[in-house]
Amino acid sequence: MTTDITADHARSLDMADPLRQYRDRIFNGDPSMVYMDGNSLGRLPIKSIENAENIVKEQWGNALIRSWGDQWFDAPIRIGDKIAKLIGASEGEVAVSDSTTVNLYKLAMSAIWLNASRKKIITDDLNFPSDLYMLQGCNYFLGNSRQLIVAHAKDGMKITTQQMIDLIDEDTALVTLSHVVFKSGYMYDVKAITEHAHKKGALVLWDLSHAVGAVKVALNEWNVDFAVGCTYKYLNGGPGSPAFLYVRKDLQEKALSPIWGWFGDTAPFSFDLKYRPAANIRRFLTGTPPVLSMQTMETGVDLMLEVGMDRLREKSEQLSTYMIALFDKRLAPLGFALGSPRETTSRGSHISFKHPEGYRINRSLIEDMNVIPDFREPDNIRLGLTPLYTSYLDVWECVDRIVRVVSGKHYEKFPVDRLTVT
Repeated sequence: MTTDITADHARSLDMADPLRQYRDRIFNGDPSMVYMDGNSLGRLPIKSIENAENIVKEQWGNALIRSWGDQWFDAPIRIGDKIAKLIGASEGEVAVSDSTTVNLYKLAMSAIWLNASRKKIITDDLNFPSDLYMLQGCNYFLGNSRQLIVAHAKDGMKITTQQMIDLIDEDTALVTLSHVVFKSGYMYDVKAITEHAHKKGALVLWDLSHAVGAVKVALNEWNVDFAVGCTYKYLNGGPGSPAFLYVRKDLQEKALSPIWGWFGDTAPFSFDLKYRPAANIRRFLTGTPPVLSMQTMETGVDLMLEVGMDRLREKSEQLSTYMIALFDKRLAPLGFALGSPRETTSRGSHISFKHPEGYRINRSLIEDMNVIPDFREPDNIRLGLTPLYTSYLDVWECVDRIVRVVSGKHYEKFPVDRLTVT
């Protein structure tokens, strides 16, 4: 990446960006805002507004309950098949259902049940806390009969592939990690860890929440057993949009969901009083799906498919490399430390900058500079580089406004006490 760190150079990079036309298809009510939180909540596709009106007015308002037969009933699998194309899965291996945590619970319990004689569950302290809470809850309701092993990242950023491999043995039932970790953006070698786990007879469950739509995922090629992910980050599905789950085809008749609901039955509308799990991915559905938010989310998935993951990942890598070049020139001299890997192959699509005053700097960016990042304890300013709509000038402006906050000590007026939402 060039060492030219001027705003004019950022503009020239934007002019050469093959994805620049897609910015016009994303709603932007405040062009002066620098939005760097698309890895937490993606922006609104303009077409989602039109689609949402159609879903509410026509499907619900006019067609009413007839829409179940027309398009609602099959939506979890229809949209799941589209997401499958983004994560290297096959048709019939992905379903849209529930929240990420609920899907993690379903698949983790299923894996533990399949490997019932094994006692170890392996994860790490880089994982999203909800994932850890879910595992703790599983073990609690199993009478604390399993050993939950949490690998520790000494630098708070990464755990090497070899470190994880060394933990997996013949008593391991399940390994569950995030493909891209939520604070540092460190990206695991999914293929290597999955291969080793399988050699030891363990099953593997990957959380793709910070990966889908931002990095290349190849679940079939990597022979992954289970995976989950959310749709409101890089897929731009909207706040609280339903998550998805993946179960490899050959596991679908062996694995069972611990939550049995009528949408997972082989014939839901027979209303039989004895549960008979569907023979395919539908067995991991539970109750009535949230069809309004599910179909609104579909718009963002369609947009991702139109652009293509190769182009999205290429732009992601270029944006993050550019941001790190700016960091080295402008932020490192101000006492910032890089909280993300420098190696492109080990980095997702968000960057963390660490600073002792990170929380107050983050507050000042939001309230004084119209920059929207987020803060993650203890000192991480986290910046999402969403390849679909983040520009190089956005990156330049973000770094420049951070410089202004720190150089001008604007952050000093804010208290150290944390707000509820950071």
